[in-house]
Order: sequence, then C-alpha cells, then structure tokens
Amino acid sequence: MTEELERVHLELTKIPGFEAIEAGSYGVERLGGLTNLVYRIDCGERRYALRIPGKGTEAYIDRKVEMHNAHVAARAGVTAEVIHADSASGILLTVYIDDCVTMTPREFARREGSAARAGRALKRMHDCAEAFEFRFELFAMIDDYLAILDERKAELPAGYAGVVEAAAPVRAALERNPAKLAPCHCDPLCENFLDDGERMWIVDWEYSGMNDPLWDLGDLSVEAGFSAGQDAEMMRAYCGGEPDAVGVGEGDAFSAGHNSSDLLSAVLCLESAVLCLSLSLLIAPAGGSIGSASRIRESSVDGPVELRTGMPRSAGPQRI
Repeated sequence: MTEELERVHLELTKIPGFEAIEAGSYGVERLGGLTNLVYRIDCGERRYALRIPGKGTEAYIDRKVEMHNAHVAARAGVTAEVIHADSASGILLTVYIDDCVTMTPREFARREGSAARAGRALKRMHDCAEAFEFRFELFAMIDDYLAILDERKAELPAGYAGVVEAAAPVRAALERNPAKLAPCHCDPLCENFLDDGERMWIVDWEYSGMNDPLWDLGDLSVEAGFSAGQDAEMMRAYCGGEPDAVGVGEGDAFSAGHNSSDLLSAVLCLESAVLCLSLSLLIAPAGGSIGSASRIRESSVDGPVELRTGMPRSAGPQRI
C-alpha cells in the first residue's frame, strides 16, 4: 500500500460508520483537485467522494463556514448529499454523483443546453431560503490575504500593485451601491460544475458566502469564455424568460445590450484576477514568489488520475 493510499484509509476509518472498513474491501480513484486531494471511494453499490484538505489551506479557508454552506447547498438540491463534514480536520465525505462530466470551457461549448443548466442551478442556489455563513467581501478578503503574505515575506509579482490600483474605482462603486445578497458559490470555475445531461451540479464550497448573485453569473461567463449566445442562454434559464421581460434592468448581469454585459464581465474578470493572484501567492512557499496568477489555474488535475501502476485503465480502481 502506498503512502497516499495509507492516508486515504486512515482518514476514512476516522469517519463514523467507516471505522471497521477493511483495507482491500473498497476501491480508490484519485479525482481532479486544485489545492485539495479528492478521491472516489467505491464500496460496491455505494460510491463516495472523499476530500482531504491541502496543506496550508487552513490559513485562508474557514472550514466551519464551508461545512455549514455545503450542508445548505445539499438541502437546496444543488450539490451532493453530505455524509460527514469535520470542520476541525477539513475532511469531507459526500455521496459521489455518478455519470457526470466535469465541465471545462470546451465542454460548455459542445454540450447542448449546459449553459442553461448552469443558470438554473445557480438560480436554485441564489433563491435558497437558508442563509450561508460568511459574507463574501472581495476587497476586504484581499486586504486580509495581503496581510498574511506580508507576514510570510512573500515577494509580490511585478504589476500586482497596478492591478490593485486599477481595481480601486470598482471597489468604490460597489461600496456606494451595495447589492442584495444571496447564498453564492463565489468560485464558479468550470471544473466546479458537473453535468449529467439533464441537471448541473455544483461542488466545492470553500469560498462560498453571502454575495451579490451577479458575481456567480458574471464570473462563470468569464471563466467559461461564454459567447454572447451562451450568456443569453444562461440568463434566460436563470430568469425564467428573457431578462428584459422579467425585470432584469440595465444595472443587472447580462441585461439587454452588449455594453452592460461587456462591462460586467470586465469588472468581474478584474475582481477575480486580483483574488486569484492573492490566493496563488498564499500557496507559494514563505519567502518565495510566484510569477503569474494564471499558473495556479493551469496546475489543476484534468480528469481522474490513477494511483496504481502497471495496470490497464479498464482494470478498475486500486483496491487497498
């Protein structure tokens, strides 16, 4: 048994109901993950997703908030059922969602109706009657991250100060015109959307909180590189009709007219870039530097990664 598989077994046996599970009685498959370790646990007819938090993530992820919000999202029917959530260790076990495609910009472009399914999933979340814990305030979070980076004596990349300065008018505008808040995902990377062809599921609630729902809509459009047609498809599904016919005005996301849509996308892209860069610096070693925020996005695992060696892909996941 490899060290990695030993860690999986150790964490799994700490979960109530799994204490007596024997090595060799279940399968393990490594799934994609950006900062955490995520595995599919195959117990015959029952399959689970086990998340082991990445080292150092406790510096910027509030696991208590994440666990609360994941439970709320599950009750809203937006994400997988939560089996076990430990805010102290960050270990999370959920039901595994079968027969889904992990989304990418390419998958959004080629899978018919996927933008609409994403819009409906976000609408379901935003309309949830239960509130999320934590208020997602982008610029306050950036200030907090920069304070941590200063403690770690991390070297900021060239141009970072300019990006923060360019975002200052956005910060002022948002402070002058606070939006009505709703339960939001706040990190709508394509890879956090799982599509079964009929319904879109959303996973990974680490950065979730009460936020302007336009963040999720605009940021997904930017992350997925949506065309004007995809934007319209998402917004029609989100609004239950044409946006201008159901009261989505000039100040709202993807309202009629390309000018307001393009402006929103540009603003959200700038905000997301600043936050992503701050997070990427936090993951850099103390006293180190990192050159580009985009590199952390590119470092994610694309698709399942087998833990075993010398066995064909069709042989199934490793048994431990």
